[in-house]
Amino acid sequence: MLPILLISPIAQTTPTPPPPEEIVIPQEIRPLPGRLDSVPVFNSNSPEKVVNEGILLSTFPSAGKKNPEAHLNFPFNGRFDVFAHHVFGAPTPDNLRSLYVGIILYNPGKKPVTVSVLQGASYLSQPDAPFIELPSFALNTKNNVYAGPGSRVMSDVLRGLRQNNFPKQIVIAPGEYQMLQNAPIPVQGLTPPLNGRSTYARLRSNGTLYIASLATPARTNTDGTERAPTIEEWRNILDNGELSTPRDIPPTPLSQPGPRKYGRVAGVARGSYWRALLTDTPKTRFLTIPQPGQAISYGISTLHGGTLGTNQIQSAPMLVRYPDTAYVAHGNYGVQYNLRLPLYNNTKNVQTVSLSIQTPLKEDQLSKKGLRFFATPARPTFFRGTVRVTYRDDLGKAQSSYIHLVQKRGQPGESLVALPIRPGQRRLIEVNFLYPPDATPPQVLTIQTLDGTKPPIPSIQPDPINQ
Repeated sequence: MLPILLISPIAQTTPTPPPPEEIVIPQEIRPLPGRLDSVPVFNSNSPEKVVNEGILLSTFPSAGKKNPEAHLNFPFNGRFDVFAHHVFGAPTPDNLRSLYVGIILYNPGKKPVTVSVLQGASYLSQPDAPFIELPSFALNTKNNVYAGPGSRVMSDVLRGLRQNNFPKQIVIAPGEYQMLQNAPIPVQGLTPPLNGRSTYARLRSNGTLYIASLATPARTNTDGTERAPTIEEWRNILDNGELSTPRDIPPTPLSQPGPRKYGRVAGVARGSYWRALLTDTPKTRFLTIPQPGQAISYGISTLHGGTLGTNQIQSAPMLVRYPDTAYVAHGNYGVQYNLRLPLYNNTKNVQTVSLSIQTPLKEDQLSKKGLRFFATPARPTFFRGTVRVTYRDDLGKAQSSYIHLVQKRGQPGESLVALPIRPGQRRLIEVNFLYPPDATPPQVLTIQTLDGTKPPIPSIQPDPINQ
């Protein structure tokens, strides 16, 4: 067990509550090896809360469009991903029409284009994946543990699933349009009348195409029931609509010091997969385990103002974006982290090594000699999602565990796995997860060698909260 330094609350001369007690865990924090791939990601997350009909994100050329500033002119070809996350609330108590979100594809060429949907999922907050209270650690073997649509979507894609509402292939004739998604965000019967939808899909095309995400209220049939907009109605919004308003709060320039607004993402980000081999140096093929009672951590989703002393910014750069949206894809929503750890025991004794994901307090440069946590985690949830851990057991049999984590701000987190490693032995552990929407970076992956007398870094039971 690592030594723990308690920081006593500072005495206050006013009746304001004392600051929460902190735990500082002295350890080494390293930048994460590897890098993002170059797969473009259609990233539609601004405005997060949609109020009015309009264009959410369009990569179409601006020629011939009524509002050219709403179109970013970015063609897709080959592998690309589509991410969309939006929320809708009823505009008035007596107007409970659903909002539809449409994702439209267009083939500008002279030959048919086939789009293959490799994996994909889309869920509503209600009723598909409500933000329920869950334990901080839960086995998710049956893929039935989730809190929020982002958590559920990323668990599906992590398992390589394609939801039934996504076809295996979409063939788009020359000069024609097809809908990848035409789905409602209903609010009727909900208290409050507020709902959200998260979507993520991995696709591959054999030709050039353009993509747009659009929003509009449900159309009404003669009998008063709702219907989805037709592709012609979506095309009218694409050609004649403007950017949906009101807009989100603009981001703070990246070079500006002090407090910042990161902004919401609307554009095309570069990178959907981060593959990393964690070793002592780039020239070695193993990671020497820490000394007993010690630990090392690697930053996850580090960002401007939150590199935890590593000076590494993992946020995906934007290839195109709207001027009032995020400068980079802070948070890397939907990015898959594939982390391989060839652990090596260089001691003369059997050592037990524990892996955990943790949510330390965000800092750019560390103010203490280690990571800071709260003795009692804060109320806000900073991470909720499924992690897959793969390794071979003592008999050489492959084992794979799916674990759903819920972590508050400043929560150390439980051990994902603890394995004995014999002297001179190497054991490979692989950690995989898609960074979930609604999470707040950064996190760390921590490798700890137990000292033989104490358990891994302690878990802290969060206070129950109403989501």
